[in-house]
Amino acid sequence: MPKITLSFAADHAGFEMKQALIVYSKSLDCKIIDHGTHSTDAVDYPDYVPPVVGDILEGRATFGVLICGSGIGMDIAANRHAGIRSALCHNDKLAEMARCHNDANILCLGGRFITTETGKNCLKRFIATAFEAGGRHERRVEQLG
Repeated sequence: MPKITLSFAADHAGFEMKQALIVYSKSLDCKIIDHGTHSTDAVDYPDYVPPVVGDILEGRATFGVLICGSGIGMDIAANRHAGIRSALCHNDKLAEMARCHNDANILCLGGRFITTETGKNCLKRFIATAFEAGGRHERRVEQLG
């Protein structure tokens, strides 16, 4: 199996979780691309989404991980791009369903609403779960465009 490459970005509210998930991802033998932010200084979350989206669409990364305070803003921003299926997940079961039923390619997390441990569990399940290709799930994903 080819090595998984994860493209990360976070705003100031997601910075600490991003840093912890990068360390965790390396322990899972994932390759990492880090698009910032690199501190807890206030930034505008929409600025951090395009580099991750570009990594996914241009094949530099297998999956993206976006983290802001609630996860909602980055999820909305990511899903504005054709070919991106971003999913805001609050637990590992949602992360599994996002992959197996929706073929999500970006995991969004809310740094102010879940623990880092929950974030790790979501990420582990997200990257370990395959899309259930064929049948109703594939047909529905195709309808998304």
